[in-house]
Amino acid sequence: MQRISILGATGSIGESTLDVIARHPERYQVHALSANSKVEKLAALCERFRPAVAVVGSADAAARLSTLLRERRLPTEVAWGEEALCQISSGNETDVVMAAIVGAAGLAPTLAAAHAGKKVLLANKEALVMSGQLFMDAVAASGATLLPIDSEHNAVFQCLPVGYQRVPQGHGIAKIMLTASGGPFLQRDVATLETVTPEEAVAHPKWVMGRKISVDSATMMNKGLEVIEAHWLFGASADQIEVVIHPQSVIHSMVSYIDGSVLAQLGNPDMRTPIAHALAWPERIASGVAPLDLAEIAQLRFERPDLGRFPCLKLAYDALRTGGSAATILNAANEVAVDAFLDRRIGFRTIDRLIATVMERLPAGPVTDIGSLLEQDELARETTRALIRTMPTIRSTSS
Repeated sequence: MQRISILGATGSIGESTLDVIARHPERYQVHALSANSKVEKLAALCERFRPAVAVVGSADAAARLSTLLRERRLPTEVAWGEEALCQISSGNETDVVMAAIVGAAGLAPTLAAAHAGKKVLLANKEALVMSGQLFMDAVAASGATLLPIDSEHNAVFQCLPVGYQRVPQGHGIAKIMLTASGGPFLQRDVATLETVTPEEAVAHPKWVMGRKISVDSATMMNKGLEVIEAHWLFGASADQIEVVIHPQSVIHSMVSYIDGSVLAQLGNPDMRTPIAHALAWPERIASGVAPLDLAEIAQLRFERPDLGRFPCLKLAYDALRTGGSAATILNAANEVAVDAFLDRRIGFRTIDRLIATVMERLPAGPVTDIGSLLEQDELARETTRALIRTMPTIRSTSS
């Protein structure tokens, strides 16, 4: 019986994880659930899965959750804040941590799980994008098991040789190929992207995701972050990582070998597949996902990404090649810009312009510890906020 703590239980990844867990009660037990502010939804999950601990983002949310749990006569302990998240991630009562908090907020508890030697199911790509070598060093030092949950990285993992040790040339690997759906604006006239609304940006044609990651998919920053994540997970250079547009989202990624072979992982676009794979690894369990019907799909299409349409992808490659804190700056500027777009304070194409400006203004520095990383993160966030407040050329693109 594996005891699981789910960071971000009320999000789409958390819900899919709980769906898979519910199919295998003989294998998995929920130890802890966390959510930032969706108290009512978290209370309902506590009633169904009976975790020992539930963690929320604030004292007010904790008070409201405690009231709801008392009304339902549930014994779940309630805690709040980053320290509590780190405790459920690293404590002896947890065997597996599903790291599914979106954005930089997931960094500290995910690192805590790595330092504690847990089986870490990594759905929070920003944690690895920001901390890079620090994160991988923590995994190596503690003996933690790191399994990717992003459908693309999980697909790559499944196509790699058993015992792969982050050295592509040592295993005959020529290239890692990450597929991308292209999001909702793949065929839209580029000139009209200035007027994109938040509702249009979050309407992904294939995947059901949260609002922030859906916007990242529309700008292809999501794929850019995945390129950086692939570098750290698999030891591949920027030149060894290729992005391929694949609108059907059936092939989730591929690995190209020097002998001419290309191995691909296919499946219906449902996050329960990579979640079930990582939960049971190295075994296989049922995920609840319908089998893939290739005859029904009939055709698979591929194309190279247009960097004029998707400048955020180029910015991510630039950050990876620059190294140091460049990826931290990229991620922080993107999080602030996307939040402003969703709040209708800036326009859609202002997102990439803001990020490019912040990256130009802030030189990348070394990331030697978590303190220096967080300083760079906060500086990038404040620089982005200041640009949003004071640059009329940016504010004028608001829709």
